[in-house]
Amino acid sequence: MNQILPTSTVGSLPKPSWLAQPETLWAPWKLEGDALVEGKQDALRISTKEQSDRGIDIVSDGEQTRQHFVTTFIEHLDGVDFSRRETVRIRDRYDASVPTVVDSVRRAAPVFVDDAAFLRQQTDQPIKWALPGPMTMIDTLYDGHYKSREKLAWEFATILNQEARDLEAAGVDIIQFDEPAFNVYFDEMKDWGIATLERATEGLSVETAVHICYGYGIKANIDWKASLGSEWRQYEESFPLLQQSTIDIISLECHNSHVPIDLIELVRGKKVMLGAIDVASEKIETAAEVADTIRNALSYVDADKLLPSTNCGMAPLPRDVAFAKLSALSAGTRIVRDELSSS
Repeated sequence: MNQILPTSTVGSLPKPSWLAQPETLWAPWKLEGDALVEGKQDALRISTKEQSDRGIDIVSDGEQTRQHFVTTFIEHLDGVDFSRRETVRIRDRYDASVPTVVDSVRRAAPVFVDDAAFLRQQTDQPIKWALPGPMTMIDTLYDGHYKSREKLAWEFATILNQEARDLEAAGVDIIQFDEPAFNVYFDEMKDWGIATLERATEGLSVETAVHICYGYGIKANIDWKASLGSEWRQYEESFPLLQQSTIDIISLECHNSHVPIDLIELVRGKKVMLGAIDVASEKIETAAEVADTIRNALSYVDADKLLPSTNCGMAPLPRDVAFAKLSALSAGTRIVRDELSSS
C-alpha cells in the first residue's frame, strides 16, 4: 500500500460477549454448530468494520474465529490428541494443560483459509493473517512422539508453509508468524529457530512478518516483565539474525516497555511493526503519546518502513478499551504523518 506509516494490529481483539467469555484467554464458545459458524462470521464482520472505522489501514481477523493463537491451529492437525492432556511450563512462565503429540503430525486440510477468504470479502483494504511460529507451537504442547523439539519444529514449519501458501492464494497480503518463544529460548532460536521460521515462509510472494513480544497483559507475563530489570534487551539475541533473514517485517513491543528504542537499529533495512499501544494496561493512550513513540522510532527506521501497531494481542481487554486504543493508534499516527508531509 502507498500510505505512509500504515497502522495495524498485531493479533487478537476482544470477542463479543455473545460469542465467548469476555476478557478471557482460551474462552469457550457460547454457541454450537451452525450458530457458532454464523456467530464467528458476524464477529469477523464487526471486527473488520471497527478496525476500518477507527483508521486501521491493514486489517486483521482479530482472531475472532479462534480460541487461541496457537492451539486453534494445532487442534486441526493429525497426530495431536487433545484428550490426552499434560501440564507443561509455557515459555518458562506459567503452567498450562496442553494436548499431546502422539503420532506424526500433518495437516489433512487447510485450517484458516475459509475464514481468510471471508475476511477478504469484507474489505478492500490490505489484510494480514497471523499464524503461530514453529518454536512457539512446540512450546504449547507435550511431545510424546518425536522426543525432539527441533524435529517437531521442522515438521510444523512444513505444515505452516502449506497453510501460508493457501492463505496467500486466498488473498492475504501479509502473513505474520508469532514467535514469542524467540524472547526466551535463545540457544534454540539461534540453532534452528530462525531456520524453521524461514522454512515456514519458503516460496511465498506476499510479505512476511515475525512478531516477538513479551506476551498478553496477563498476570504471569506482567510478573515476568517485572523480573527483567530496567532494560529489556532480549531482542539483541534475535534481531541481528532476523536482519539477515528472509523475513520482511519485524514486529516488536515498544510503548510502556523497557526495550531500549535503539535496538531497532539492529534490524535496519527491514520493515518494523512498532508496538505503540500497551496491551497490559486499560489506560487509553493519548494521540500525543502514540506520536512520541513513533517519532522516537524514526531515528532508527525510515518512515517508509515503519508500521505503527499494538504491542501484542488485546483479547484480555474490555472491548471498549481495545477499540479506543485503536482510535488512539490512528490519531497519533496521523499527527506524525502530517509532520512528515509538511517537512
